[in-house]
Amino acid sequence: MSDNRNMIVAIVLSMAILIGWQYFFGIPQAERQRQAAEQQRTEQQAAQTSAPSATAPAATAPAAAPGTAPVPSGAPVPGGAPVAGSTQPARTLTRAQALAAAPRAPIATPSLAGSISLRGARVDDLELTQYHETVDPKSPNIVLLSPSGAPDPFYAEFGWTAAPGAGVTLPGPDTVWTTSGGTLTEKTPLTLSYDNGQGLVFRRTFTVDDHYMFAVKDEVENKSGAPVTLYPYALVSRHGIPHTAGFYILHEGLIGVLGDSGLQEVTYAKMKPEEPHAFSATGGWLGITDKYWAATVIPDQSVKVDAKFSTSKVAGVPTFQADYLAAPKTVEPGATMASSSQLFAGAKVVQVVDGYQKTYSIDRFDLLIDWGWFYFITKPLFLVIDWIYRLVGNFGVAILIVTVLLKGIFFPLANKSYASMAKMKAVQPELTAIRERYADDKVKQQQAMMDLYKKEKINPVAGCLPIVVQIPVFFALYKVLFVTIEMRHAPFFGWIRDLSAPDPTNIFNLFGLIPWDPSQLPIAGAYLVLGVWPIIMGITMWVQMKLNPAPTDPAQQMIFNWMPVIFTFMLAHFAAGLVIYWAWNNTLSVTQQALIMKRHGVKIELWDNIKGVFRKKEAAKG
Repeated sequence: MSDNRNMIVAIVLSMAILIGWQYFFGIPQAERQRQAAEQQRTEQQAAQTSAPSATAPAATAPAAAPGTAPVPSGAPVPGGAPVAGSTQPARTLTRAQALAAAPRAPIATPSLAGSISLRGARVDDLELTQYHETVDPKSPNIVLLSPSGAPDPFYAEFGWTAAPGAGVTLPGPDTVWTTSGGTLTEKTPLTLSYDNGQGLVFRRTFTVDDHYMFAVKDEVENKSGAPVTLYPYALVSRHGIPHTAGFYILHEGLIGVLGDSGLQEVTYAKMKPEEPHAFSATGGWLGITDKYWAATVIPDQSVKVDAKFSTSKVAGVPTFQADYLAAPKTVEPGATMASSSQLFAGAKVVQVVDGYQKTYSIDRFDLLIDWGWFYFITKPLFLVIDWIYRLVGNFGVAILIVTVLLKGIFFPLANKSYASMAKMKAVQPELTAIRERYADDKVKQQQAMMDLYKKEKINPVAGCLPIVVQIPVFFALYKVLFVTIEMRHAPFFGWIRDLSAPDPTNIFNLFGLIPWDPSQLPIAGAYLVLGVWPIIMGITMWVQMKLNPAPTDPAQQMIFNWMPVIFTFMLAHFAAGLVIYWAWNNTLSVTQQALIMKRHGVKIELWDNIKGVFRKKEAAKG
């Protein structure tokens, strides 16, 4: 195997799988999901506006005992979507109208703005004040949670349920709680109360930190003359299918870590009403995640819970729910019992999520961030990039520095590879002679070549090793750029204002001089995307290939010539940070290879190879 063939194999191995998924599966899948989501929204709107007896999906409290029917807990919103079983016509309100339909207690922290509905005591109104919809800091804040009756409801609910036939009046989503007033802040808790008129007084106290963790303490005071047994529960519910990125490497949907079951990830598409996902565990956590945001309920980590992911469809609207039912608690007459839980609702900031895992001993809470199969590489790689970012103040520069560090780590492999390449070049005349001598007998040709390699102590696949070893690193960096919120809207220099998004420039509209977007053209538009950084990457890749003599085999020559062009167009769709990394990595590789080859006495034929390309073109014209 020649060194040129080694290089081709190595590059193909490093890129083929990732590009294959992204270009031939990821992009079409994303488009299919986008179309499906649009169709779903259309169906939902049609169902909500035309069906005279349509009902809106409602959260369902977990069953209090095995085999019992769940108790519906969705509450009607005045003028909005009714609960299951209602005969009122369904009508979706605006978010502002839905918020105004119930009394509320405000939330105001450095990271959150919103309110808790006093009807049902739900956390159903949250905006993330430090994150915006676009790179423009004046664009709207990210809205995470919305109430039932609004478009795309998404909320958390806490409560108590009882065994069937217990005859206990419990607060539900239609219950109006009272509050002493005030705003829930990181310094001031909020307590709600409800008296059921039968001797039970319920109190719910919310506290919140300066990031995204709520602590929820539910108390029941028994002023009746008999003991009462109740089951605490918590749930996260989402109505409708949200817009998702639709990429294979990213999970969006229901998620949780529940004891020995480990990490559970179920996409919206795989959820079926007749097949809920049930788990039993002590502690853990579960909820619903988007790419950058999530809402999860977290029981007391010492309490045994029965948890499940479930879905249902009412009036054509799918509803997804993650809930848990904790072990029962009995409150004696004259006593008070309590149940504690937590709600994470916010941005999946690595430092924040890791801090919660450590502070509250939440089982594997860091897996809320989708680090992927290469967790053991992906997360440490991010931590190094993040540490350097805190020193230099630019994630793009941090990536460049990390690339240099990786080159240093892999230098021994590269040195061995290029040393082997030098030996390969030294025996090229003998290899050529063997190919000519056994031109009609490939078996003898390969045997003679292997004998020569053995005699000269040459490893013919050594040239592949450095790049093959770096494949997991490439995947890990791709994952870091794609899933970590720290990379979202992170600028580099010049026109790159978001390292997690593709290069916004395009040669096909003269980099913005022509006021049109060629990518919007049908069919061909997907290929008419080529920014400045992908072009730079393609040039560096071409130079790297020209550092070595062109292969004699015509098929290999064609691959050598066209591979940089193909990869340039394919990588144009990737995150700008990844393209910048690849261009910088190519530049370092060219420099490193030239130095090592020179040290081993190998002639650097870069300029001769480049001139040879133009000579061949001139000869072809002549």
